[in-house]
Amino acid sequence: MLATIVEAAQNFCVHQIRSNFQLQNGASKKRTLIAYIDVNAREGKKYRTYVACDENFTQRVSTLFLEEDESDEGTLIDMTLETANLIVGSAKVIAEGSTNAFTINTPHFEKIGLFDFEYDQAKTLIVGSDELTIAIKELNG
Repeated sequence: MLATIVEAAQNFCVHQIRSNFQLQNGASKKRTLIAYIDVNAREGKKYRTYVACDENFTQRVSTLFLEEDESDEGTLIDMTLETANLIVGSAKVIAEGSTNAFTINTPHFEKIGLFDFEYDQAKTLIVGSDELTIAIKELNG
C-alpha cells in the first residue's frame, strides 16, 4: 500500500507542483504539519496514513492553489489536509481494480511539530529543500 501512496505523491510533485524530487527512506526530521487519513484495505485491515509536510512544502502548495505567497497558519493547515486528501485519494484511484484496493476516510489534522508517531514504513520526498513524508501504520495488526 505504501508504494501506491508514494506513487501518488510522486505524481503530485511532478504534475501539480511541477518539480523534481528525491526519494529517501524514513520520516522527515524537520518540523512539519501533520495530517492523517485512515484507510480500509480490501482484506479488512485498517491503516493510518500520515502526510507530513514541512512549512515550505505546504507554502509551495498554497502558492500553487491559492496564489498566496505568505499563508497564515490556518491556511497552511487547510493546505496540509488538502494535500493529504489529494495524494491518498489519487492512490485510491491507482489501486482500484487491483488486489491492493482500499477506501479512505476523512483527513484529520494532527499537529505542527516533529514527526514522532509510530509507523511501519515511511518515505520522504525531497523537493529542493522542502520535504513531504508519507508514513503508514497498521491499526489492527
